[in-house]
Amino acid sequence: MADAQLKQRGYIWAISAGLNAALAAISAKFFSSLVIKYGLVVICNVVMWACYVNSLRALSSLQATVTNFAANFLSSGLAGLFLFQESLSFRWFAGALSITIGVLILSKSSVDKKVSSD
Repeated sequence: MADAQLKQRGYIWAISAGLNAALAAISAKFFSSLVIKYGLVVICNVVMWACYVNSLRALSSLQATVTNFAANFLSSGLAGLFLFQESLSFRWFAGALSITIGVLILSKSSVDKKVSSD
């Protein structure tokens, strides 16, 4: 698999991890039954960790973590806005834009691999 394809898959895994983390928070708010609520939170977190570990196989830990955080932050905020009618301030949108720009900068950066000279 080409390096670019591997990196692209890594970002897909990291975004999936962030979305699953947000789904865990959303399911905790949506359901009143404790069994359903905790069951979905556990399932979403297990899937989130699996996606995150897969993203670490293709990306640096910095790129995977920041992408995961950004996807979680953005999807949680937008879910609050659209599903729960929470208000989001101009600061939130400015912060979201800053995070997105940071993730784009990191995604374009290259991380040099260490080569051991044995």
